[in-house]
Amino acid sequence: MEDNEKLLSSSKDIVNQLAVIARTALIHDVNNIAVTAAIEKLAATLNPLVKQQGKLTLEVGGEFFYLNEIRIRYSLEYLTNFDFLIREFKKRELGSVVFTDVVKLEHLQKFLKAFTGSIFSQHPFEALSEEMETVDVLQVGKLRKIKEENTETGFDIRKEVKKTYFNAVAYTKGVISKIKSGERVSIKKAKRVVESMVDLILEEEQLLIGMTAIKDYDEYTYHHCVNVSILSVALGQRLGLTKKALTELGLVGIFHDIGKIEIPADMLNKPTSFTDEEWKIMRRHPFWGFRAILRLRGFDDLSMRAAIVAFEHHMNYDFSGYPKVKKEFEIDFYSRIISLADQYDGMTSSRVYSRIPMPPDRALSLMMDRAGTQLDPILFKFFINMIGVFPVGTLVMLDSKELGLVYQCDSMYLDRPKILLVMNSSGEKVESHIVDLTEKNEENKFVRTIVRTMDPNKYKINLAEYLL
Repeated sequence: MEDNEKLLSSSKDIVNQLAVIARTALIHDVNNIAVTAAIEKLAATLNPLVKQQGKLTLEVGGEFFYLNEIRIRYSLEYLTNFDFLIREFKKRELGSVVFTDVVKLEHLQKFLKAFTGSIFSQHPFEALSEEMETVDVLQVGKLRKIKEENTETGFDIRKEVKKTYFNAVAYTKGVISKIKSGERVSIKKAKRVVESMVDLILEEEQLLIGMTAIKDYDEYTYHHCVNVSILSVALGQRLGLTKKALTELGLVGIFHDIGKIEIPADMLNKPTSFTDEEWKIMRRHPFWGFRAILRLRGFDDLSMRAAIVAFEHHMNYDFSGYPKVKKEFEIDFYSRIISLADQYDGMTSSRVYSRIPMPPDRALSLMMDRAGTQLDPILFKFFINMIGVFPVGTLVMLDSKELGLVYQCDSMYLDRPKILLVMNSSGEKVESHIVDLTEKNEENKFVRTIVRTMDPNKYKINLAEYLL
């Protein structure tokens, strides 16, 4: 029992220190004093445990690390480093590092050199593994992924992500339709739908967030509810919420805009902006949402939380929004998360009255201005770290004159995501392939850099064609 407690208390330090030296080694040579000092510190933490346990296995499982099969729990102060290291492991398809004996400075330097260098290989894990063959006290194992585990059955994670997303949209459409027709709906039935999304976000966050870039103005309300749910769960995962809390958060996200069922359809779908009178009606939907949820069948604590979020999600962090209240109070934690996801998805979506959405980077810039007033500033920092400076689905022009879509964000280099190239420097469509903007040439200069964001409508680029 004492051994396990010692293991648990040191495990978060091991991951944190490994993240620190990995970050430092991306900037400095492994012989740099800053790197060697950090390595010595890590070895001092690792070696007593290796002696005690006989062997230490640090393994990635979903969005968490495990040490000798015990899940490592971590506090908010370590969150950024944990998140960074998870992404870096996944980039290299690295699933585990096994310490079989006491490690020395030169062993960890060798590992770091192989770790940083393998990122530029087309087969990063194989390159890393080959480099580590001469180090007998440290072994590396390949990441176990859902698609690899199910190759024989033809399982495709992208198909699973699409199926889960559109199931959620269909469910939301069905619920709204039932409430409109006066049928009673149980909020608990949404649980299975949201649990599927939570499972995928824990395993394949970027793929499911990427689905939120596919906007459909004809069915805006349904897609918006699901997108807000996904973005909120992903943010909650970054904040370290438990799976149970993530499911609750996803559920309240699905129901946050349910009050719009009271707004006349011809007003909601009008092709022009709202009049002052119509805005007065629109601003009543939080109250109507609160009331609609209270009428749902099987009312419980979760329903109450959903009702509160539906009422508060436009209230704003500084109470400058609506509905107005006589006395200020602490706005619910879930409401502050949903508010961020709601504003971002709303601004970056096509509407019936405005089919050209705001570019994601412009939306984030506006939200940055609102952080600290309308939006919770701490939560916004986590949100922008999750979305990236250039969110998935953003069309960008590179300094090579090529056009591409942001395909996967990098938490270390927020301005250097992976790009799916769609047009060459002559403006001709090309067979799409992925390039990594962290790639450098022989002169140690970046091969490609984003110059500016572009409007996909202008180039008649259908995001769904590439991202689905």
